[in-house]
Amino acid sequence: MTKPHTLYGIGVGPGDPDLLTVKAARILSECPQIIVPKAKSDGGSVALRIAQKHIGPKAEIHEMVFPMTKDKTRLAEAWLASAQKVADLLALGDTCFLTLGDAFLYSTYIYLLRALEKILPSARVITVPGITSFSASAALTRFHLGEGKEPITIIPTDDDLSPARDAILRGGTIVLMKIGHRLPAILALLEETGTIATSVLVQKAGQPEQRIETDLRQLRQNAPDDEAGYLSILLVHAPIPQP
Repeated sequence: MTKPHTLYGIGVGPGDPDLLTVKAARILSECPQIIVPKAKSDGGSVALRIAQKHIGPKAEIHEMVFPMTKDKTRLAEAWLASAQKVADLLALGDTCFLTLGDAFLYSTYIYLLRALEKILPSARVITVPGITSFSASAALTRFHLGEGKEPITIIPTDDDLSPARDAILRGGTIVLMKIGHRLPAILALLEETGTIATSVLVQKAGQPEQRIETDLRQLRQNAPDDEAGYLSILLVHAPIPQP
């Protein structure tokens, strides 16, 4: 009986090609088909740039565009269409899907896999975890993410910053992701809560455009643009209220 082909979800980490796991590098070197997710058809792929040196010379690269929209109907249609393309590729051979950071942390891979399970429930799937952007950022800035019994809260920021404010007031370490155009409002929040001096920002960790800022007040004069800001991480230490 022929062994079924496998979909590999590969977390490629935050930006440094040397931060891919040994397992991820081995699979990429052997996989005949690589799926590269993109936000728009005319843009480049950060995930491909990171993984490129590990991909085998004979591998076929397949770009897959995922719309950046909140329209649930349009999104559902896009995921099903993409899942069908994956199913078609799996009929031909093993296939890798690249994703930034870790495959199961705010990743397009989550939605793709959910849609694939609907149309191809028998699919063989292996997911390879990747180093997260906040782990890399902590290493770059010597920022301890968790110490003792301190809590860690991870928040993908939205225009409504009340979840971030609530997390800061609870104390511990707060990881703010997907910052984008919200940076000025977040800086104001950090000032308001007295945590701006115990926070750091890392933009595009491990990539050629990497930027580290430990004095966040400097960002008011020289903030990253929205696109770069989306790939920025803010790490915040907040005091834990005493009972």
